[in-house]
Amino acid sequence: MAIDKKHILYIFGSIVVMLLIPFIAMQFTEEVQWSLFDFIVAGILLFVFLFLGALFLQLKKPLLKYVAVLALVILFVLLWLELAVGIFGSPISGS
Repeated sequence: MAIDKKHILYIFGSIVVMLLIPFIAMQFTEEVQWSLFDFIVAGILLFVFLFLGALFLQLKKPLLKYVAVLALVILFVLLWLELAVGIFGSPISGS
């Protein structure tokens, strides 16, 4: 179970497009204030979750595939929210 180079390029392309959204928003408003560290963390987070998602989608059993991807999406959203606004109040929160 491996991911080919084409899928890796799609993952990197998707990450670049997603990170362009806050970068462009920073040019037009003061509401979005990301540092280089924010972009690095977001890029790593997106790469890890997109890579794992691509791996999970290659699983043979459909139920296991859907449960794994759903769990991955939930984990990603919770981690992203914690980093952004600190919904759990952990030391890694952004608030």
